[in-house]
Amino acid sequence: MDLRLRGPRRPRRTIAAAAAVTVLAGAGTWTAAASDDTPPVHRADQVMTVNGVRLDTSYFTSGGSGRRPAVLLGHGFGGTKEDVRGQAQDLAADGYAVLTWSARGFGESTGKIGLNDPKGEVADVSKLIDWLAKQPQVQLDKAGDPRVGLAGASYGGAISLLAAGHDHRVDAIAPAITYWNLADALFPDGVFKKLWTGVFFNTGGGCARFEPELCAMYERVAESGTPDAAARALLEERSPSAVGDRVKVPTLLLQGQTDSLFTLAQSDAAEKAIRANGAPVDVDWIAGGHDGGDLETSRVQARVTSWFDRYLKDDESADTGPAFRITRTGGVDSTDGAALLRGASDDTYPGLTGGDRPIALTGREQSFANPPGASPPAVSALPGLGGGGLSQLSSLGLGVSLDFPGQFAAFTSAPVTTDLRVTGSPTATVHVRSTSEDAVLFAKVYDVGPDGRRQVLPAQLVAPVRVEGARAGKDVTLTLPAVDHEVDKGHRLRLVLASTDLGYASPAAPATYTVSLKGDLKVPTAAGVSTAAAPLPSWVWWLPLAGAALALALLLTGRRRIATPAPDPHLAEVPLQITDLSKKYAGGDRYSVRDLSFRVEKGQVLGLLGPNGAGKTTTLRMLMGLIKPDGGEIRVFGHAIRPGAPVLSRVGAFVEGAGFLPHLSGRQNLELYWRATGRPPEDAHLDEALEIAGLGDALARAVRTYSQGMRQRLAIAQAMLGLPDLLILDEPTNGLDPPQIREMREVMIRYAAAGRTVIVSSHLLAEVEQTCTHLVVMDRGRLVQAGPVGVIVGSGDTLLVGTATPVEEPLAEKVAALPGVASAVRTDEGLLVRLDADGTAQHLVAELVRLDVPVQSVGPHRRLEDAFLTLIGGSA
Repeated sequence: MDLRLRGPRRPRRTIAAAAAVTVLAGAGTWTAAASDDTPPVHRADQVMTVNGVRLDTSYFTSGGSGRRPAVLLGHGFGGTKEDVRGQAQDLAADGYAVLTWSARGFGESTGKIGLNDPKGEVADVSKLIDWLAKQPQVQLDKAGDPRVGLAGASYGGAISLLAAGHDHRVDAIAPAITYWNLADALFPDGVFKKLWTGVFFNTGGGCARFEPELCAMYERVAESGTPDAAARALLEERSPSAVGDRVKVPTLLLQGQTDSLFTLAQSDAAEKAIRANGAPVDVDWIAGGHDGGDLETSRVQARVTSWFDRYLKDDESADTGPAFRITRTGGVDSTDGAALLRGASDDTYPGLTGGDRPIALTGREQSFANPPGASPPAVSALPGLGGGGLSQLSSLGLGVSLDFPGQFAAFTSAPVTTDLRVTGSPTATVHVRSTSEDAVLFAKVYDVGPDGRRQVLPAQLVAPVRVEGARAGKDVTLTLPAVDHEVDKGHRLRLVLASTDLGYASPAAPATYTVSLKGDLKVPTAAGVSTAAAPLPSWVWWLPLAGAALALALLLTGRRRIATPAPDPHLAEVPLQITDLSKKYAGGDRYSVRDLSFRVEKGQVLGLLGPNGAGKTTTLRMLMGLIKPDGGEIRVFGHAIRPGAPVLSRVGAFVEGAGFLPHLSGRQNLELYWRATGRPPEDAHLDEALEIAGLGDALARAVRTYSQGMRQRLAIAQAMLGLPDLLILDEPTNGLDPPQIREMREVMIRYAAAGRTVIVSSHLLAEVEQTCTHLVVMDRGRLVQAGPVGVIVGSGDTLLVGTATPVEEPLAEKVAALPGVASAVRTDEGLLVRLDADGTAQHLVAELVRLDVPVQSVGPHRRLEDAFLTLIGGSA
């Protein structure tokens, strides 16, 4: 999580607005500094009363006084408006008026969570559109009707679709990784998706934070394990599908391929309904999703901006992209170790079926058990828990799924004779018989390697199916999860029907299921996504010669391109030295990291600080060899960092949180992880890592019994396995309570005490001040200051001016403009003033008195938070 600090607020004031929307509290404008060719972005925070609740909002504008289209940005479930602040700033800089808000029950907004209730959250959006219509910066189609688009991911994506169906003033939408029918998403084919539903209600703060009827529904279904008709009806009325015939605006659907929560079938249903209404619809399958993976944030946001340029600004030259685009993950690039992401496209959306190729399966009739209590369950994904690890391993061709003997049936094909690209939902028909009246099965198709043992479950997805009336026997057509997956020549496909799955509720009563085949596996190929054949142009004749010349050139230059700089013996004992590091992402207009240099010594605990967009995450990703810098270099113990560099074995990292198997003990999880690395058991130093992490007897208990703090420490212990000389921790205290934070602080200090080095990125400045020995402060990709914590906190050029009353922004600006003053930032106590080389405290006091600043005290500041705000000029 990036560092998040609020800008300085003005005193609260009451503003009379429309009866339906009242501004309760206002924050002074916040301005983001910009590059020379980008206008500054202004942000105004205010709390509005909307339909009886208070919504915390931010309004972003830039440029002159002319009118421009507006965009509403919704956040994901469990998040707040701060999660979309970066995208809001970018859209504002591109000429939009952007409004963000924290939905009911999240952040500082009040009210009960209604899962996008038409009478609640959806009605709130209509009132926010009313407010936009009154803003002088917003373009109007007519009185009360602003030109407005909506975008957002997950929860925010659904509100985009719902608002388009409920409010005719919405002009374009770009929902991402979201649902069309929430009942189908959480109760697929009548099977309760228990883990994801539990994540929903617990992430929201517990059942009591929801509307009473939602809370009652969840408790009823969670207890029975079976969704009823009333539960489905409740979720369906809050789903975009309920108003599908009224969504008639240009729609860009972005859906995740690694997503066991909202599968590709959800966007497929949305595309069919909206296109039937006559609206333009493009579909983009991105690499990541709720189960992790690469969310392609930069590319996705660029495409959303182009979509709005075309349909809100009426810019017909805007490139909105193909009707269908899919990101394909092709393993690892052998030259630089980076994951290969390649785009494929088609002029039309192929849907989830088409170009079916029959694959014959073999296997006798098989019987298997649904065990008592449906335990132990098979493992496919770890919904809400896995952090994307399983999905990413699947994309790289590594199988980690688990089926228990005696609890599944399997039917296998012969080796495929050519490479086979599966794009869509395979289908198969089977005959099912059960000793119980109903049966619940989990269908999946594995890609099985030539040796018959190694198997991969594409995207870690399964399809649950409830078979009613199974006691008498029944033919069932299975629709398998939609995936995009390359099956290599010589591999086999294996259809598996399991009786249990970790993410779902299965019948608790024991039963025996008997399954037999009734036909081939039909695999969709979406042949149109590949380049269509065309008459041979003239270049075909000279292309082989050009290709040969290019191959020769690559051969001659390849050795030079991939050569790794020799180790620097003078830095052999230096954990990290970064020199003139720069990175600009493709398609970006500014550097994420620019000319960054700093050095870390043995035994240090270094805090990496900076506001959102400072470049911290990009720096850490380059340090771990995940992305390549555009310039400069990183050396770890004298070795230049490249993807896959051997010296990275001396680096441990905790970045997104580890996914653990909940039914295994802490020790078993760590042992399983270490075995997966392929390194010898004796190299793990397991006991030493565990002693540092301080988990004690809890190691023998199942991880499902762990508190959040214990899970976090277990994840740190996993990063410590092998006792890496350099340990990188990104937000290690995220989600912990104060005692747990104190324990985590002691873990980091103990680890560095043995001469090892820790780099920690955190937004908790008080903890950084107590834990870290040194700091690196970044802002806008550049180094602001580096050095010991005591030196930075106690910097003599910064004074805390205490005032009797709060200082207004105009007066603070006058102080900042005084000779000898480098910056002045308002705080709750008064002003933080940083002097330049010519400034003195005596001269400052005289000038403050002249300006009638109500000075009560002047002295050096001593808090890291104050130092941080001063160093970055209050732009966090």
